[in-house]
Amino acid sequence: MALAGKGVLAIWNGIAAEAEADFVAWHMREHIPERVAVPGFLRGRRYVAEAGHPKYFNFYEVELPETLVSPDYVARLNTPSDWTKRVVRHFCDTSRTVCSVAASLGLGDGAYLATLRLAALVEPAAFSAAMRPALSELAAEPGIVGVHLLEGQGGGSNGQTAEKELRSQPDATADWILLVEAAERAALDEALKRTASPEALSAIANGYDARRDCGIYRLQYGLAKQQIA
Repeated sequence: MALAGKGVLAIWNGIAAEAEADFVAWHMREHIPERVAVPGFLRGRRYVAEAGHPKYFNFYEVELPETLVSPDYVARLNTPSDWTKRVVRHFCDTSRTVCSVAASLGLGDGAYLATLRLAALVEPAAFSAAMRPALSELAAEPGIVGVHLLEGQGGGSNGQTAEKELRSQPDATADWILLVEAAERAALDEALKRTASPEALSAIANGYDARRDCGIYRLQYGLAKQQIA
């Protein structure tokens, strides 16, 4: 469906094998509910990779990109729980980008999601405008329920936080992110092949690297603000 707010926090991460079960439990029972409870957060979702790297992708829909540098959110980042401290030390290949929503089309939620990290050499307004026809074509493909273009704003939080210090490597960020939601994996694969091939996207987004940047993820868990008691 169309995204709920005007901002998104997009996160990819791997996790050490010995900590994966703990990560999955922590993410559902503590971390996502804690984040969604922060003022300005609207919904969180976690996906697991069927193709691509790293293994997990999750994103939070927020009212505005500024929500992700707000005092309430930064306070949470600086007061990690003991469970958070135990799990986050095992993260690897982490990419974390604060985004503004450049475009969002769709109705309903899809079980499968393609994530495409893009880079562009043209200025943002021109790139966003150039992408519009491709977004409309993707949204019209059979089985596609959502298409979202996100403009990266950097890593957010304006400096070092207690949670960031727990991660052993610096977080990567993305310039642009294209998310494509579908009801079925086959429909997603076909839509990407027809409308968002590496050749088609390279003509718009100079620097796009399909081998590194295209992942196919399956929804594992979602939580919206109104679902919190």
